[in-house]
Amino acid sequence: MSLNKSMHPRNRYKDKPPDFAYLASKYPDFQHYVHTSLAGRPVVNFKEPEAVRALTCTLLKEDFGLTIEIPLERLIPTVPLRLNYIHWVEDLIDGQKQPRRGIDIGTGASCIYPLLGATMNGWFFLATEVDDICFDYATKNVEQNNMANLIKVVKVPQKTLLMDALKEEPQMVYDFCMCNPPFFANQLEAKGVNSRNSRRPPPSSVNTGGVTEIMAEGGELEFVKRIIHDSLQLKKRLRWYSCMLGKKCSLAPLKEELRKQGVQKVTHTEFYQGRTMRWALAWSFYDDVIAPSPPSKKRKLEKVKKPLSFTLPEAGLKELRVKASALVGKALGPVGAVTALLENTLSDLRVLHKRVPCTKQEQSLFLTAVENTWIHGRQKRREGSRHLREVPRAPQRAATSSQTALTPPPLNQDQSESAADQTTATGRQKPDERVENGASETREDAARDPQAGQKEDDVTCSADAGQETAAAAAGEPPCKRPLSPAVERFLFKCLLNVVPEESDVVIEMHWVEGQSKDLMNQLCTYLKNVLLRSVAKP
Repeated sequence: MSLNKSMHPRNRYKDKPPDFAYLASKYPDFQHYVHTSLAGRPVVNFKEPEAVRALTCTLLKEDFGLTIEIPLERLIPTVPLRLNYIHWVEDLIDGQKQPRRGIDIGTGASCIYPLLGATMNGWFFLATEVDDICFDYATKNVEQNNMANLIKVVKVPQKTLLMDALKEEPQMVYDFCMCNPPFFANQLEAKGVNSRNSRRPPPSSVNTGGVTEIMAEGGELEFVKRIIHDSLQLKKRLRWYSCMLGKKCSLAPLKEELRKQGVQKVTHTEFYQGRTMRWALAWSFYDDVIAPSPPSKKRKLEKVKKPLSFTLPEAGLKELRVKASALVGKALGPVGAVTALLENTLSDLRVLHKRVPCTKQEQSLFLTAVENTWIHGRQKRREGSRHLREVPRAPQRAATSSQTALTPPPLNQDQSESAADQTTATGRQKPDERVENGASETREDAARDPQAGQKEDDVTCSADAGQETAAAAAGEPPCKRPLSPAVERFLFKCLLNVVPEESDVVIEMHWVEGQSKDLMNQLCTYLKNVLLRSVAKP
């Protein structure tokens, strides 16, 4: 079960997901639906309604002592999501252990909200239901758990929400209402047609539920507007009105509707459960209630701050230091060695980078990726090598145009080796052939120059050939040359930190801006593989 660290802090599954292996060994009915993955982990196929039902019933039995029955043709609730909603209602009414009265609009066959609220907090519930099958199962589940003194399940007519349900108790004041409304307006929408972003992955679990549970005229938006209309008449009969939403796009128009109606106390929240996300809206006509602050902005900031990272263990750092020392011509510490190797790799990838100030123990690089050069690198290198083997050697030209083309005298062995050393496979000159008046030099050449390695505060630059030529003519050192105008169009920018952690070294990549975080993730994986490969292949 994929859960999320952003679940409600009191949710028991936040830091301790269900142990499928343990549950399978204890509950034979659940064991049938637990399989072993290729990685050797116990897993459950959430595409099977029977497996989802077995998990829900098993968790309610193991963690709450509840025994329930749910038909496959009706909605099968997931326990972690329902717990998130229960805990948020606790925050709304400020006191989860005090006797409170609530209404569950459309309780479903499981009657899960009243059963959880009564078991955990001793709450009294009025549970309404319009479907005959759901009403029968909900009544049975309440009775077999001996909760009839806390939960009253009532059958109401179709399209009934709050007004008709409260006619029998005109003086009763409730602390809250809960509702898991039908999300969809029609069958096509329920199947995801024109209602789901094409870039989103398909749902990880099966969609079960009867017609009245998953579909309503106008979908969840119109359904909740009807609850708002009822609340405008009931007002202080309930301290808090709340609904859960399946679509984020429903939140803004509902809040606007409450604003138009003059409702002052309005709040919302987000429920995280692995890949599944839900939203909830609550409002009140009481002046003395305290509305919990929406957590969305805080969580977005937390997501931005969380970096991609990987660790280089102490066992491999010795070999990396040897390679870095050979590269720069002097001995370096673990952080300096890793930074030098990263700079060399980034230069090979043509990723612009420069050092930025940081603490003495750390090193920090600011990266600007202009093109994706780290995908299929091995294939590109092989194609380049094959191309070099296939291209014939170009004939040498005469010294002047007035001379007749003559075959130059053959070189002796020493001259041939010297000439071969002077030119790289791409035609780039080696560092010791730089023009004395400050001709162009790339960061890659500087990284291979032992003297360049001593200048640790040099800013790393990579530019196109025309820019290098112009800068060289002006006599500017490579690190001071302006970036190419093409840099204005970049893939992403990020901050790369090399941090010591006890005897290891951690590389962190913090997102700054750009087109896609997936590209930064790919680059992080590439850098990790390059460094680990350096350790594996000395």
